[in-house]
Amino acid sequence: MPSVSDSKCILVIGSTAGIGRALALAILDLPSKPTVIVCGRRKERLDELVASHNATGRLKSVTLDVLAERNALKSSIEEIVNTYPDLDAVLFSNGIQRAFDFTKPETVDLDSLECELATNYTSIVRMITFVLPHLIKLGEQGRPTFLYAVSSGLSIVPAAGVAGYCATKAAIHSLSISLAVQLKEKNVHVVEILPPLVESELHDFQGTTQRLSNFWLSLEEYTKVTMEGLVRGDPCVPAGGVIEEYKKFEEGKLEAATQMYGQFKTMTQA
Repeated sequence: MPSVSDSKCILVIGSTAGIGRALALAILDLPSKPTVIVCGRRKERLDELVASHNATGRLKSVTLDVLAERNALKSSIEEIVNTYPDLDAVLFSNGIQRAFDFTKPETVDLDSLECELATNYTSIVRMITFVLPHLIKLGEQGRPTFLYAVSSGLSIVPAAGVAGYCATKAAIHSLSISLAVQLKEKNVHVVEILPPLVESELHDFQGTTQRLSNFWLSLEEYTKVTMEGLVRGDPCVPAGGVIEEYKKFEEGKLEAATQMYGQFKTMTQA
């Protein structure tokens, strides 16, 4: 299978901090020397990132609000494609995490929950839909293209305290499998990245960073392991404790989904 080393230009959405930022810089350092476009809401973070890591001139930045109105988001993605026609890969790392206690339903902030859903899932589906015509066109010309979706080990075994987050990541997990099956014939390669608990600003909002830091995988170690999988061209890249969870609950699911899709097409085309 083609790998991240075959990419000439990759857009990393959600790269102002954490996993997205670390993977963007690791990809920038690949011997294949791709152009990397870092992308996020916080312009000052993007400016700092480019200023401190752009000795090669291959690191670009784009300010993007994934919660923008649908047509505005579509225009933004189309503008990126027009500016970078060599774009052949997109990595979706945008995400937020909120805790909700459904034993006290009156405390559940539905606005916050729906924002989490939009940030972690709906916006990604929209952006995939908007960028796919370009990727499919390149793929049909014989150039492999890529969609990388960062889900979570919590998409396999949820943590009940962050139920909404786990549900959005389970949705990304399922979507990744379906897209991998559908788009294979278009030379668009869908790769799911499944992190464990990793050093991140993700937990700052809930005030749990200090406690969780006793258990998480360092960002440096996580990035090393994940890049090894991406360079190998693995269709799914779990890390840390998620590797065993994946083997126990998920191994063979992609093949089963491929078989089911073939049966579905046979039935619907009959």
